[in-house]
Amino acid sequence: MDIRFYNTLTNSVQTFQPVDAGCVRMYSCGPTVYDFAHIGNFRSFLFADVIRRTLEFFGYRVHHVMNITDVGHMTDDASADGGGEDKMEAAAKRMKADKKSGKVTAGAVENPDDPYQIAEYYTKAFLEDAQTLGLRVAFEPDNILKATQNIDTMQEMIATLIQRGHAYVGPDGVVYYSVESFPDYGKLSGNTLDRLLTGAGGRISQENQSAKRHPADFMLWKADRHHIMKWDSPWGTGYPGWHIECSCMARKRLEKDVIDIHTGGEDLIFPHHECEIAQSRGATGADAFARFWMHARFLMVEGEKMSKSKGNFWTVRDVLEGRATGVKVHPAVLRLELIKSHYRANMNFTRKGLQDSAGVVKRLTDFRSKLEAASGGKSEPADLSHPVLKEFAEALADDLNIAGALGAVLPWAASVPTDPAMALGVLNRINDVLAVAPLATAESSAADDSDDSDGILQLCQQLDKARAGRDYATADRIRSEITAAGYDVKTSPQGTVAQKRLA
Repeated sequence: MDIRFYNTLTNSVQTFQPVDAGCVRMYSCGPTVYDFAHIGNFRSFLFADVIRRTLEFFGYRVHHVMNITDVGHMTDDASADGGGEDKMEAAAKRMKADKKSGKVTAGAVENPDDPYQIAEYYTKAFLEDAQTLGLRVAFEPDNILKATQNIDTMQEMIATLIQRGHAYVGPDGVVYYSVESFPDYGKLSGNTLDRLLTGAGGRISQENQSAKRHPADFMLWKADRHHIMKWDSPWGTGYPGWHIECSCMARKRLEKDVIDIHTGGEDLIFPHHECEIAQSRGATGADAFARFWMHARFLMVEGEKMSKSKGNFWTVRDVLEGRATGVKVHPAVLRLELIKSHYRANMNFTRKGLQDSAGVVKRLTDFRSKLEAASGGKSEPADLSHPVLKEFAEALADDLNIAGALGAVLPWAASVPTDPAMALGVLNRINDVLAVAPLATAESSAADDSDDSDGILQLCQQLDKARAGRDYATADRIRSEITAAGYDVKTSPQGTVAQKRLA
């Protein structure tokens, strides 16, 4: 079955074929770890996870890499050069101010003057959130790459770009990429050099214009001994530009000049991804950096742009813990809500949408429970000859049509299959992609409710014992205790079963 994805580079839906048969090399732009990642960020991260899971569903081996930006990303990142201050420096100032005013939350860094502590704190938070939502790459430490641990690789690529005539040291001591040396600059975003010069295609930073050969040239390395994070280099002690890290780490970890897929949010198309292409192709001489560029569109909240000033700027933790909607949300529900809209359409995150997703997750988990009870927990291998799995696969192959995939699954989940073991095998394959019934991965050692799962199991056993002894008052009391802890209580052939309430 052909898989078709929309390629931002060609502005068209194309049949996907990897460079090397059977193996897909994929890179995703990850978080800048200066704050907790918000749900808009995670829409993009989960989109990449669904691409990966879809390819694995079709039998590909996927090597997926994601970066952690812990230096060089400026607060004004709409211009190719960056502007303002380093986001790690902004985080340090914010944390110091919070500490001084007594607003520091439990677990915040001990020394907010140390950017490495800040980066580690928010990196740990990101990975916890990513694992909670079932991102497979988050369980693969070797595939999560930190910019600060790859400075040598960046310096090597910068030196190569200078040697090949794609970069130069300006009179201000900054190493710039020469956009005029790369004729394809602007092909991804449509921001040609003419459009940039007239202001039609995007902003050009006014900083250091006299030092540049062309106004759109962008920074690769800046000498600055006063910067919050700095390293020695042939061009002076300083720090790398934001764009260079991804070019270097993708090539280093994936071990290819040309990779198969590069993902990110649509806000990264220009300048970040445009600059990545120029750097990578300039350094390698290859005719491509990534064959497919795939981007998720923006997320809004109740029809409005997400912003702190509007009070609708939600992190994953805000949603799961109930600060966003007033109701705690199960991670499986949030995952489904963030993946069910087509990635090429703006998503509207709403309370009603969460409720609908909770209903879908409950229907699928209830269906799994019925199949497991009917089959004794045994499943049979399933392939695309099964009509439900075939329709599910066809929707996925059609540019990740998750709505169509769910349309194939949900009516079937309301039926009574004649072969529950086969049906369970089909559901297992479906859930390898959706990962919501239940939300778990083979890499995950525990579910989100692992802290109390043993205690709930013991209560279920005590409830069964009380019933067997006809002590119904005790049984009712234990049932109420389990329910109050946020579980639905059900009776199965194996005894009492407690399922974490979804929302």
